[in-house]
Amino acid sequence: MFEDITKGLNEPQAQAVLHTEGPLMIIAGAGSGKTRVLTQRTAHLIRKGVDPFSILLLTFTNKAAGEMRARIEKVVGTDARGIWMGTFHSVFAKILRFEAKAMGYTSDFSIYDTDDSKSLLKTIIKERGLDDKIYKPNVVFNRISGAKNRLVSAEAYIADPIIQADDAAARLPEIGRLYKLYVDRCFKANAMDFDDLLYNTNVLFRDFPAILNKYQHRYKYVMVDEFQDTNVSQYLITRKLAAIHENICVVGDDAQSIYAFRGANIQNILNFEKDYPDLTTIRLEQNYRSTKVIVEAANSVIARNKRQLRKEVFTENEGGNLIEVIKAGSDVEEGRLVSTSLFEEKLNHGLSNNDFAILYRTNSQSRAFEESLRKLNIKYRIVGGLSFYQRREIKDLLAYLRFTLNQSDEEAFKRIINLPKRGIGDQTIAKITVTAAEQGLPLWDIVANIQQYNAGRSGVAIEGFSDLIKSFKLLVDTKDAYEVASHVAKASGVLKELYDDKTVEGLSRYENVQELLNSIKQFVDNPENEDKSLGAFLQTVSLLTNADQEDEDGDNDRVTLMTIHQAKGLEYKVVYIVGLEEDLFPSQMMLQSSEDLEEERRLFYVAITRAEKRLYLSYAETRYQYGRLKPCEPSRFMDEIDEKYVRVSRQAARRMSESQRNTDRPTPAAFLRNVANRAAQNGGSQASKTPPTRSGAASTHVPSSDFKASDPRKLASGQRVEHQKFGFGVVKLISTDQNGAKAVIHFDTQGEKTLLLSFAKLRIIE
Repeated sequence: MFEDITKGLNEPQAQAVLHTEGPLMIIAGAGSGKTRVLTQRTAHLIRKGVDPFSILLLTFTNKAAGEMRARIEKVVGTDARGIWMGTFHSVFAKILRFEAKAMGYTSDFSIYDTDDSKSLLKTIIKERGLDDKIYKPNVVFNRISGAKNRLVSAEAYIADPIIQADDAAARLPEIGRLYKLYVDRCFKANAMDFDDLLYNTNVLFRDFPAILNKYQHRYKYVMVDEFQDTNVSQYLITRKLAAIHENICVVGDDAQSIYAFRGANIQNILNFEKDYPDLTTIRLEQNYRSTKVIVEAANSVIARNKRQLRKEVFTENEGGNLIEVIKAGSDVEEGRLVSTSLFEEKLNHGLSNNDFAILYRTNSQSRAFEESLRKLNIKYRIVGGLSFYQRREIKDLLAYLRFTLNQSDEEAFKRIINLPKRGIGDQTIAKITVTAAEQGLPLWDIVANIQQYNAGRSGVAIEGFSDLIKSFKLLVDTKDAYEVASHVAKASGVLKELYDDKTVEGLSRYENVQELLNSIKQFVDNPENEDKSLGAFLQTVSLLTNADQEDEDGDNDRVTLMTIHQAKGLEYKVVYIVGLEEDLFPSQMMLQSSEDLEEERRLFYVAITRAEKRLYLSYAETRYQYGRLKPCEPSRFMDEIDEKYVRVSRQAARRMSESQRNTDRPTPAAFLRNVANRAAQNGGSQASKTPPTRSGAASTHVPSSDFKASDPRKLASGQRVEHQKFGFGVVKLISTDQNGAKAVIHFDTQGEKTLLLSFAKLRIIE
């Protein structure tokens, strides 16, 4: 029986399957077959006589749970249906329904989704007489959600002086009271929100020991998948449930912990052995997914992290091709070069579209790749989000631009008449529509002459909207597309509303609108576009967005575009990691602490390990931001890949030599020059069957402990300076052009570089 259940498994995998008693931690490296181990282990428990109803298997997605259940059924049959298996939220919602009476709920309580929660909060904020521009439902909801995930009750929130001080500093002193009112209203409505499913399970087990005892005896075996992604609340529940039998098995990889922004706590996996001194740890270190080059390159990156569990990931797969770097002059060119490379890979190696993935740090980066793929007639899908031009905030601004150009566009009118909120309700819009229909007039004729009609209190708001559109219309014939769009985005209030929303979601939408404005600026700046008017741009966009819907349905042969966070758990034959620039990846928001930077590095590690056969890295020397062309530096993460695993493509190598002659652009990282030189010498693109052993990653300057950037206006030729990344050097020349002041500096270890002083941070050494 044991031989059958472990057939085809390597030794560590077999050990993990057969080890059923006592606490067990399975550290599963990328591509090491952890799902197979979990399913075989569960099947083994049932085969040896364990009641399926006494097994609890917690996952993070319903899809993962469904796939595992199906695999287990193939081994043990329908007995697998008795396993308590599912996501944390689905399993604990089931328990809460059974025990609802103890907490004052009925078993048919409602579960509020995010929209329900925000709608309720909006009502409460209004009832309290608070300004919803300050107390935005999004912001309030996220604060309450964060508190619940930390197991902080409304009462504890209000009583905590540190939390209250933080809220006061953020000019949101009423958050605690709103939290309390929100909880009371949910309870009164016999409803729980998504966070309550975890929070209330903790409360249930804390306040009702008899109920906890019942489930502790019921679940004799507890297993947790993707353990590195658990938050405090999830870990405490599982630890309590496993307290009697201590047959707890957690599976995860600290190197793939990338969800801190959702509340995941990497300390859960790093400190697991402290909670269970008799813990058995088994490491799954053999990667079955990727080539030796990809595995070793990933190892050379993640080795930089200090906070991690020891493991040596290896593979017996082929050596594979070296990782290629694509260097582009701009983000638009990056989209073109990546798409062209993908097209050539597909033709040369007989691959399908669904063998490819393009991974980026933020959703707003997708536009350039979407446009370039369309031009090459390559079908693609956006995972975890809509196509760039289908996103709500993009459609909102485009609707303003469409209505500015064409006041007969009824759909655009309906979208923007109350955006941002002007107090024009659905009934008023319906009356306008009916009046226009009765009199046989366009909607705009009614709106533009609203004082002739009995519009009630909404009349002033509608007149203000009408005046706004009229002012926009005056610009169309005299300004280019970017000037019009930029003005409309600001004057309409759309941009300000997004800017004021400081949530992760709000920031993403703001970045997306900025990206749309960047695309319009690029359209205007493109010398190939003779007509730079708003009408010409909108026509271009309509051609991009009018995709054949029939092709979209049921056609799975598409290139995948998604953020790296969404790529976790997936794999592709060829992967492009794009936008590898400082402040983009690693994100500027993740440079506040070493912990944040380590999470960004783990994110890069996850991206690398999605690739099976080929891996490409790309970056741009310039990128539009807020309508201005911004110079970019290559990401520090590319420096961290051992250079023997990388080569620069011929096209990129040519661009490199050009950029070294062009001092207006920042030169790339040192390792790119070394790799380019090596590529020029041997022209090799194929790694040996067994790559050379790692000799250490490229060196990185560690800034002085007293490093503090000096005022660039005090910089002078001949001064010795320190740069956070390039180290120490001497200023050779300072000059100014249309891009601003710049300095030519000869660095001791990095050679000569030209830096824009508005971006470079230099410490003058007295």
